[in-house]
Amino acid sequence: MKPGNELLFCALGGSGEIGMNVNLYGSQGKWLMVDLGMTFSDPDYPGVELVFADLDFIEERRKDLLGVVLTHAHEDHIGAVPYFAEDLGVPLYATPFTARLVRGKLEEAGLLDRVELNVIDHLDPFTLGPFTMRYLPLAHSIAEGNALLIDTPHGRIFHTGDWKLDDEPQIGVPTTAEELSAIGDDPVLALVCDSTNVFNPEASGSEGAVYRGLLDEVKRHKGRRVLVTTFASNVARLQTLGRVARETNRQLCVAGRSLDRIIGAAKASGYLKDLPETISFEAAMDLPRGEVMILATGGQGEPRAALARITSGSHQIKLEAGDVVLFSSRQIPGNELAIGRIQNELAGKNITIVTDRQGMIHVSGHPGRPELEALYGWIRPEILMPVHGEMRHMREQARLGLASGIPKAIVQKNGDLVRLAPDGPVKIDEVRAGRLVLDGEIIAPADGEGMVMRRRLAHNGVVTVAVAGNDAVRVSALGLPLEEDFAQFIEEAQTDVAKALKASRSSDPAARSEAARLAARRAATRWSGKKPQVIVTLFED
Repeated sequence: MKPGNELLFCALGGSGEIGMNVNLYGSQGKWLMVDLGMTFSDPDYPGVELVFADLDFIEERRKDLLGVVLTHAHEDHIGAVPYFAEDLGVPLYATPFTARLVRGKLEEAGLLDRVELNVIDHLDPFTLGPFTMRYLPLAHSIAEGNALLIDTPHGRIFHTGDWKLDDEPQIGVPTTAEELSAIGDDPVLALVCDSTNVFNPEASGSEGAVYRGLLDEVKRHKGRRVLVTTFASNVARLQTLGRVARETNRQLCVAGRSLDRIIGAAKASGYLKDLPETISFEAAMDLPRGEVMILATGGQGEPRAALARITSGSHQIKLEAGDVVLFSSRQIPGNELAIGRIQNELAGKNITIVTDRQGMIHVSGHPGRPELEALYGWIRPEILMPVHGEMRHMREQARLGLASGIPKAIVQKNGDLVRLAPDGPVKIDEVRAGRLVLDGEIIAPADGEGMVMRRRLAHNGVVTVAVAGNDAVRVSALGLPLEEDFAQFIEEAQTDVAKALKASRSSDPAARSEAARLAARRAATRWSGKKPQVIVTLFED
């Protein structure tokens, strides 16, 4: 597929899911990629931490790919860069804060001199082939969240990235309502829009309101040690917490490498200039309890993050009964059990827990319905195309947009090739859009034989059968729910396999192996109710 005299869109990730954002625009024979993100693993991928979009479609067309433009520095928008940027072989484009974090990833991967990274430190347009674009600052839960206004031969695209409206953003100066409305005064062909919070009937709220809420909350706990966990990337929240520490006469202590990395990048980009000097873990533990505030990673229940280690007692920072932990973050779907485990452990130690359900200590970085409706009114696009959401989010945003007066909407999913112009929007094809996993040090198909087998082993266990040349049988097993009965099961399974081999009367190794496999599996199912994987090895004389 080579784009002709038309404007195409294809998501390889981030449509039909939240995370792993990879979007393609095609026109006049060329492709432009917006964002190159990843997502974190879930129980479907045992032994795996990172999941990526399968880029096979665009890798086969890399000679026609002009570049990768990054909207902001969240992992679901830049996390795949060190794994795929060199293979794609095209320049990257980012604003300064995002570029610093990307540069750190490239340096860590040994790729700094092999990947071209262009820093766009202004809001002037830049051109890649048939695409002329400029960054438009929008509020989000990270510094330098940006939309992209993309001019093409077939019309203009307003690609929101992740965004919200905020009258008190604390960090950065978002594009104003007047400026957005002026953009809409010239025709906008399509609004490609974040769908995450479409079911929220209220606006997301202001970071300024969070500052006041956190200040009140910390003041309530005078004389008690306070730990706050938040997303490391939320530079505005770090700014807020620095102010709260200063205004409540508390020293600031930071626990977590990602927090150190973000603070360093933010200061280098001109942010967090008035963040209080931080103190060491030892100094924090020596202070009276009411004179310290700890910022820690791990609010999503990550087992190796600072909060988990503090909670378990394996960190230099210690919490005791009467101390307070503020969760200044939302629960990412899928993390509820992990977060619950941490909170239960804290509660068991009589440590007070405060979440955003109990106080105004967090707001989302994504737009609720009033914010979406406001943007529709300012931009006034001909077409609405929801992205960045599960299917239910995108369907609902399409309905909201049509009800708000947008003439056309299209709901697409990863792999749908959509023609936006001319005569669009219309789905014209489907391309490959699967998932890859980082398994150890190897990037492998998420549905490959190795991962499928690992799931089966995790659910049902494994039985191994060794058959000597004289048909002596040795059976062993792992992962079966047999304790006291294990020896009896092994004895019976070995007898069954021996009988099956004798009954088969075959000299064909494949037939003998299958007879042994079936006999061992039937024995395991009879004893345990499980259907394990069975591995048979024949040792012939």
